[in-house]
Amino acid sequence: MTHLLDNKSILITGGTGSFGQKFVEMALANSKPDRLIIYSRDELKQHDMRSRFTDEGDSVVRYFIGDVRDRRRLNRAFKGVDIVIHAAALKQVPACEYNPIEAVRTNIGGAINVIDAALDCGVKQVIALSTDKATSPTNLYGATKLVAEKLFVQANAYSGKQRTRFSCVRYGNVLGSRGSILPVWREQAKRGLITITSLDMSRFLITLPQAVEFVLSSLAMMHGGEIF
Repeated sequence: MTHLLDNKSILITGGTGSFGQKFVEMALANSKPDRLIIYSRDELKQHDMRSRFTDEGDSVVRYFIGDVRDRRRLNRAFKGVDIVIHAAALKQVPACEYNPIEAVRTNIGGAINVIDAALDCGVKQVIALSTDKATSPTNLYGATKLVAEKLFVQANAYSGKQRTRFSCVRYGNVLGSRGSILPVWREQAKRGLITITSLDMSRFLITLPQAVEFVLSSLAMMHGGEIF
């Protein structure tokens, strides 16, 4: 599916996260994009990423410092972009519960800004990363993602003749990603005690490469308005 990226300019919000790093790795290995733009607010992670992709990414990968809360910066970053993958979010459930206004500003307000900037700049495809927690949400993180999904789906009605297309993808916990349970269990195993919240609980897990392939396949299939 990575051939979909050939000769395209792709921007990833929150691109220094686990998904963004794996996406860039797979895109550079299997396709020939014109530009891969990493849009995030963490300069240290951008520095680390720049060091990691020095050889193969020098002529392709670009690094923009910016926040999805900043509409003007998004407008500048989206100019000439074909595909936006919106991965930026506050994702930790306890952090969102303790900082609800910040979660709303980033996950909902940020979604609005991404939509407006994509429409203003004529981006062709926008795909937003959501979560299984948006299904009948029981916490604020899931609730903000459910609202964001509805915003992205309805954004297709605003695109008019330029036909910017918006869709969403949902998936479960990603094995080994930042904040996932696997690194926690590894550390606990060193101390001889692994904690389980409930033995009756189910966790739905995928790998990072599977997450990237899922997003790519959704980009290939989307017409606008879908939640994959």
